[in-house]
This record gives sequence, C-alpha cells and structure tokens, in this order.
Amino acid sequence: MPRDWLKNRKKDHYYRLAKKEKFRSRAAYKLLQINDRFSIIDEGDVVVDLGCAPGGWSLAALELVGRDGKVVGVDMKSIQPIEGLVFVKGDLAEEETVLKILEVAEEADAIISDMSPRISGNRSLDQARFLDLCENAINLSDKILKNHGNLVVKMFQGELLDELLDKVRTHFQNVKLYRPKASISKSSEVYVVAMSFFRRAR
Repeated sequence: MPRDWLKNRKKDHYYRLAKKEKFRSRAAYKLLQINDRFSIIDEGDVVVDLGCAPGGWSLAALELVGRDGKVVGVDMKSIQPIEGLVFVKGDLAEEETVLKILEVAEEADAIISDMSPRISGNRSLDQARFLDLCENAINLSDKILKNHGNLVVKMFQGELLDELLDKVRTHFQNVKLYRPKASISKSSEVYVVAMSFFRRAR
C-alpha cells in the first residue's frame, strides 16, 4: 500500500469521521447525504443494500430505518455480522440469490447500491461492467420494489450514463443525478437517484 495514499486517507475528513462514529467506511456519509437531499429512506422502511460489503451503507440504512424497519444486505463476499442486518450471500445476477432476497424482504421501499465492478483501467470496459451491475438492480426493482419505491445506484460518468438513465426512466417517475460531498474529489462516480417506482403493464 503506497505510503502517500495511506497518509492522505488518514487526513480525509470523512475517513476520520467514520472512525469516530463507528461506521465501517467513509461511504456511509454518501448515503446519508443522498438521503438528506432526496428522502429516499424513511423510518420503518424495508431497504435492500446491494454489494453491501464492508457494511458502511448498511449501517447508515439501519440508522435511517430505525427499530421498525429492516435492512437486507446482499454481497458475494461474507461480511462481519452487523446487529439488525439480514445478510444474503450470493451473486445478484443469479436467480437463486434473487429468490433468497425475495424470501427475506418480500417487498422493499428502497434499493440502494454502492457496488463497483473490478476496475480494469479500461474506461469503456469499466463503464460496461458498471452498467451490468445497475441493470441487475433495475431488474430486482421490478420484482421486489413497492409502487412509489426508490432506487439509488452508482455509475461512472461517461458515454453509457445516458443509456442507464433512459432505462431507469422507464421504471421511475423522477430521476436525478447527484454527487455527494463525501465522494472523493478525483473520482468520476455519480449516483442515479430514482424515485417513485411504477410497475409497467405486462
């Protein structure tokens, strides 16, 4: 691990704040800032957190839903247990994983995803991989999200962003792009915030 990177991370405001407030990653503040702006998660909601490891967004979501809510975390990797989190291990692209999510969540008020693909350094390839992850989240929305539910997914800025926005708009009435203050300044990440889901006629 390069020393400069480690030194800069320790100086980072959100990294230090996460340590202080016992969040598992600085990413928790991205979700909290998104929610402050758009109110995608309310107390008592059922939330599905895709690609939840190491648990930063799941902890933030648990705080937002309170005692009467439920958070289901999904990841291919195991995570350290989090009190109150229902964890599903599996690949979202596999039907077996989707069925497990449906079994424990039944219906969801919000789906959130801070998932990233393995970065190759090839911008076009990485964008395509990001789009695949986002499409999996959209497909899950059609199976589990309540009417007027919400979706948040991460995407890279680039040539495939418009394609993703077009797909999201066929399922949600209100779609916004947002970059939280907690995002690292050099990152090209942006969040698609999709509100008020509607199920299309079959």
